Amino acid sequence: MAEISAKLVKELREKTGAGMMDCKKALKENGGDLTKATEWLRQKGITSAEKKAGRVAAEGIVESYIHTGGRVGVLVEVNCETDFVARREEFKTLARNIAMQIAACPNVEYVKVEDIPKELASKETEIEMGRDDLGKKPDNIKEKIVQGRIEKRLKELSLMDQPYIKDQSISVEELVKQTVAQLGENIQVRRFSRFVLGEGIEKEESNFAEEVAAQMGSK
Repeated sequence: MAEISAKLVKELREKTGAGMMDCKKALKENGGDLTKATEWLRQKGITSAEKKAGRVAAEGIVESYIHTGGRVGVLVEVNCETDFVARREEFKTLARNIAMQIAACPNVEYVKVEDIPKELASKETEIEMGRDDLGKKPDNIKEKIVQGRIEKRLKELSLMDQPYIKDQSISVEELVKQTVAQLGENIQVRRFSRFVLGEGIEKEESNFAEEVAAQMGSK
């Protein structure tokens, strides 16, 4: 097998945020293929996160983000297991990126799908079942179509299901799991609030998602 260069290890580390030894191992396991090594590390992160998910995460930070111009503000609580990890720069960076993600996602209202009230899901189902385009379809087909639409709608409301705006190939949930693998602790996004200047007042909307994404790209 060809020797894995330090440059390739560094590139993978910058792309995934994983530790140097993990990056080197991932590249060796995948013959130096950067794409396969990235997927290998993501899978490792998912497995690691699943193993740690049941552990109590009561430490962490409340991160804030105010979008340029002071028109959008976010507060988000991100938890970990120890104060030591809460002080790590990697953890603070994760919390900061999540806060910016929330600022860029005006439709997101819940951390995950499981947090969405059943009443809301039932109401959405009722609305979809009454749509004109389903009127003449058999009940079994109609139910499948509605189920698919509802699942899509609920994911649109869920922070963890959003494509990460700095890397559209992963979700926010995968971003968190990568940090779990990197820091070795259970990490949970507990809650958030998003404030929009003049919210509820009728006015022209601007594309906050594009503005926040552009700002993140410049950091």
